[in-house]
Amino acid sequence: MYSRIMVDWFSWTSEAARSASVPFHVLPAVRQPHGFLAGSLQANGQVIRYRLYVPATRGSEPPALVVMLHGCGQDAADFALATGMNELAEQAGFLVLYPEQSPYANWNSCWNWFEAANQARDQGEPALVAALTLKIIGDHGVDQRRVSIAGLSAGAAMALIVGRNYPDIFSAIGCHSGMPHGSATSGIGAMTTMRFGGAVPACAGGPCLTSVPVIVFHGGDDAIVHQSNGDGVVRQSIQSYLSARPAGCRSVMNVQVTGQEGGRDFTRSVHTGKSGTVVAEHWLVHGTGHAWSGGDLRAANTDANGPDASREMLRFFGERHAR
Repeated sequence: MYSRIMVDWFSWTSEAARSASVPFHVLPAVRQPHGFLAGSLQANGQVIRYRLYVPATRGSEPPALVVMLHGCGQDAADFALATGMNELAEQAGFLVLYPEQSPYANWNSCWNWFEAANQARDQGEPALVAALTLKIIGDHGVDQRRVSIAGLSAGAAMALIVGRNYPDIFSAIGCHSGMPHGSATSGIGAMTTMRFGGAVPACAGGPCLTSVPVIVFHGGDDAIVHQSNGDGVVRQSIQSYLSARPAGCRSVMNVQVTGQEGGRDFTRSVHTGKSGTVVAEHWLVHGTGHAWSGGDLRAANTDANGPDASREMLRFFGERHAR
């Protein structure tokens, strides 16, 4: 049995922040209503609706923020129920933002990760999600050092695109059952990638993007998005990391462990750079299909068995923030 050590990333003190080598600007906390709030933002001629969970109890320090992108056929409420992220936020005092894809943009409310117009910075859906994130950071006095993004399926693919294009906003990415950035540029290509896996451009869209640490969850029995896509996400992250390293530091070590949790066997691989930086963490959950591991069965696309993906992602985000 794998023993998990949770890191309390929410209690990182302002003293630690002051000692950081990179200067950050932290906005003062602003008292806001709490609960599962609804809102919308108009930017670049588009409107994006969202739900925001604000915990009733917040500490004196600026809160962290996790942005969650739902899968196809889902909305914010269903995804919040599936992942249990609101309950975790209430316990630990962080905010959760759920942008919602418009049915006018995609008939099944899927994020259009496979369109070239939505794969680069300052355009399309990535720009819209980034603008919304910045609005929430400003409105709620969020600690800009502790902002992460995660998603499921099409939402995971879009979370990768947004996180990789905006490393100045997001410090870590969570990808559950998703596809690599740039692995498809059309609807037909998307279906091929999902079914069989696809080419993984090391540097999608031109020069290599800044490496952002990523944690990947994928079901070994996923019949919707082949598990090779999870491997591709990890490989792409490693390639981006190595491209920015000096010649003598271009190596990554992989430590792999196996275990069982919640009735599911899993294989967990942690890829670490020469300096000790975790580049990617990969959970292959054997016996799980296209579903959020450890999720709530009252919602769509969940498997109540297996490792708790929500808690593991929060642990990973916290470790990255602490660095």
